Amino acid sequence: MHVNRRQFLRKSICAALGGASVYSAFGSLRLMAAAANARPYSFTDYKALVCVFMYGGNDSFNTIVPVSGQDRTDYVASRGGLALPAADLMPLMIAAGQGNGPDNYGLHPAMKSRVGTFDGDDVPGNAGLGNLFNTGKAAIVANVGSLLYPITQAQYQNDSVATPPQLYSHDDQTNQWQTSRPDDSNADGWGGHVADLLHAANSGQAPMSITLGDNNRFQRGSIVNPYAMNPSGVSRMNYHDNGQDCWIGGCNDSEIAANTAAYNALIATGTQTNVLERAYADATSRSIGNYRIISEALGDTPPTWSTPFQDTDFGRQLQMVARLISVRSALGMQRQVFFVSAGNFDTHSAQIDNQMQNLQEMSQALRAFHDATTQMGIADGVTAFTASDFGRSLAVNEDGTDHGWGAHHFVVGGAVRGQRFYGDMPSLARYNDESPHGNPDDTGGGQIIPRIAVDQYSATLARWFDVAEGDLSTLFPNLGRFGSSDLGFMM
Repeated sequence: MHVNRRQFLRKSICAALGGASVYSAFGSLRLMAAAANARPYSFTDYKALVCVFMYGGNDSFNTIVPVSGQDRTDYVASRGGLALPAADLMPLMIAAGQGNGPDNYGLHPAMKSRVGTFDGDDVPGNAGLGNLFNTGKAAIVANVGSLLYPITQAQYQNDSVATPPQLYSHDDQTNQWQTSRPDDSNADGWGGHVADLLHAANSGQAPMSITLGDNNRFQRGSIVNPYAMNPSGVSRMNYHDNGQDCWIGGCNDSEIAANTAAYNALIATGTQTNVLERAYADATSRSIGNYRIISEALGDTPPTWSTPFQDTDFGRQLQMVARLISVRSALGMQRQVFFVSAGNFDTHSAQIDNQMQNLQEMSQALRAFHDATTQMGIADGVTAFTASDFGRSLAVNEDGTDHGWGAHHFVVGGAVRGQRFYGDMPSLARYNDESPHGNPDDTGGGQIIPRIAVDQYSATLARWFDVAEGDLSTLFPNLGRFGSSDLGFMM
């Protein structure tokens, strides 16, 4: 059977995320430089970073909300009909004696200690993200955003300090959050660079970076690229011909077996003359190898978790992450980087209803995930952190909000210095020319200017992940422009 180049590319597209991506064929100089400069990392413990990405731009100002005082007055005046009733919020209890954070904020009602299903019924035992904060297992990092330099309102308004390009663009801001490089639109992800540095410390052959959400910039590296998995398990590669399926490694029909043999010959190492074919063949071969390794390690019987995961987008993804962590020894993993995600956070309209469901899913899933890591005795070695395109504007767009800039985020895990706020909460007063003082945190258009750079947030996580101090400046070349490279929320 003859399979031409176009058929080969079309039929093997599902393997694209299995190993090194096609662009790596043209990045050999970068790859060799990264490999030559890599430090000899070695670990005897286990750690995992889990990026929880909320696509669309979560409204964190309706997620973490003032319940009293002038902050409450400003919030209600700015948000109008979108303002959440103070009585519905879950009070946040700051750790005794810490003095780290305001004592007049609460969480969105979807994050209360008892999280309901979407039909209104309570699920006993499913404590939410608010309970994790109040028991010291979660922290809030305030007003984080993509920055080139620290910037004030005056500097923003007179254009005297550079700002990241396309500030309120979903694609641009997503990439800047995932790379920590607003000055380089082609940059790889900081999670991918971390994997480049540390992957050799793993004793197994399984991929270090696994995405349960989607293809993402965060995990893209020069050496290591993410392996994409379905939340229900590993997707086997198949060969389609005349409506018949033949799973790689399991063919009975002789004609389909011949087709599969021809396909395998196409991806055999060293048989390709074209550089693109070689790169693609390598990616496909890696994908097949990864499938077999992970499938064997996972087995057929998943663990039974003490706190059930709800059957939601976030829930299914984080449940599979927990399952993969449960077989870390079989996979030979000392360090792993995971990515999970969900959309529908771009709430220009119907924000009250949409955010209730979105935050409920995330809250329950993070709680169940943390409980799973505790059940496995690995909670101190697993840290989940949230990220999103940007925050939302203070200004209300009828029953929704527009694109913003700075936003608040959660960090969850046994090694988190929890029950605290890190950074300063911004004023929520709506800026206007008639106000004698205005709002120094407002651009003038309702967007909040971030006071903590994504670089600082990311570097704090990378340092906990045991990236050497000398490598942080390579991962985050703009880090030195900001006040601190360690925000202190990790032990």
